[in-house]
Amino acid sequence: MSRKFIWATAFLFCLLASRLQAQDEAVIDWINQYAIEIESADPDSQPLNFHKKVPRKFSEARIFGFGEATHQGKEFFNLKAQFFKYLVEYQGVRAFLLEDSYPAEAGINEWISGGRGDATTIEQEFSIGAWHAKEVVNLLEWIRNYNIQKPKEEQIRFFGIDIQTVEGINTEIRRFVKNNNLPIREELLLAADSCAKPQFMYQRPAADWASNQILKLKEIEKGILDAKLTFNPSQLQESYRILRALNSLISYIEFVQNPVSTVRDKGMFENTRRILEYEIPNKKAFIWAHNNHINNLEIPPYGSNWTNLGGHLKSYYQDNYYSVGFDFGSGTLPGYVAKKKEWGLFYISKPFKDTYAETLIQAAYDIYFVDMEEALQSEAAPFFKSRKKQFITGGPGFTSKTRSLIEANFSEMYDGLIFLKKVSPTYSFSNLTQVKSIRE
Repeated sequence: MSRKFIWATAFLFCLLASRLQAQDEAVIDWINQYAIEIESADPDSQPLNFHKKVPRKFSEARIFGFGEATHQGKEFFNLKAQFFKYLVEYQGVRAFLLEDSYPAEAGINEWISGGRGDATTIEQEFSIGAWHAKEVVNLLEWIRNYNIQKPKEEQIRFFGIDIQTVEGINTEIRRFVKNNNLPIREELLLAADSCAKPQFMYQRPAADWASNQILKLKEIEKGILDAKLTFNPSQLQESYRILRALNSLISYIEFVQNPVSTVRDKGMFENTRRILEYEIPNKKAFIWAHNNHINNLEIPPYGSNWTNLGGHLKSYYQDNYYSVGFDFGSGTLPGYVAKKKEWGLFYISKPFKDTYAETLIQAAYDIYFVDMEEALQSEAAPFFKSRKKQFITGGPGFTSKTRSLIEANFSEMYDGLIFLKKVSPTYSFSNLTQVKSIRE
């Protein structure tokens, strides 16, 4: 290898590094000048800076999807609670939609409307373990206190949009059919009974059985729809809820037959659409779910073309839907250690290479909000349009660095981004033994 070639290669490398550094500096300068500092991750504080500079698209939207980079992040949960309260006060949101299933609704709505229930046990209504968290219960308690002071029509309601749990839906369908004297055959109701079983999540049913059951469930749906013209207003409103529960049951069977995320997210979208169109008078809602579900594009990695909940919402509602993703630079993350069959803590001291966080952590603010519309009209646009990696964990928390570093494109995925320099575990995991540091 000639000396000239070595010098030329070194020169090009230095030139590229210099340009990348200059780009990063421009991005950091823009963030320091135009991003909105979030003063605190305290769920009871107000985002005053944000209120002074509310982004145009955010102020005009009606449906807000707030994500999280992990299912076990205290600051993610508390910031979402903070923004939910803000949207209740300033934009009239009265619907709290969660990445959980329909059966959770009855007990939670009973409690948050001032009825039976207890703050120490209400989390047991959730089917997803991540929501068995003090931070989530604190928000439900805030909703309860809010609702007690309001007439029913102004109260906040809870909705489960996921499709992974369906126990009891068959009983509600039977009760509705009986109470309204609907001419629906017992054979069809028995099909609903056979579908509402949790073991299907662990043992896939035969394809022909699933297809036949779905046809029978759709016959029940047709029977209810045919009777709608005879319903009084109270019956009609209840029918919307029952039809949504039935849709969850259909989506559940489709999902256990074909257990891929696109099927699950399509079911989540259909539930969300039904809630917005038939059960929320002002058509406004707050959606609490993972980044992978609420982003505008797809289930990661970038380029998968696996349309997610947010992708369906953005396509259907366009600018009426505003997604907010979360990213972070360092901190402590819970993770399930399969070999030990227990949870542990993992520490990240700094962002990994080639991630968005590697640059974003250099800004002046500890927590800040970036409106993507504004960013894409600035000198920071090339950075947000570039493909980089993001550190993401799901239900089991951190399992491996390889699985957690995911290809992303923030400009296409989110309408807004909240970045935190440091995160910590939710209260449930805060006393775990730390396992190890995660390094490059």
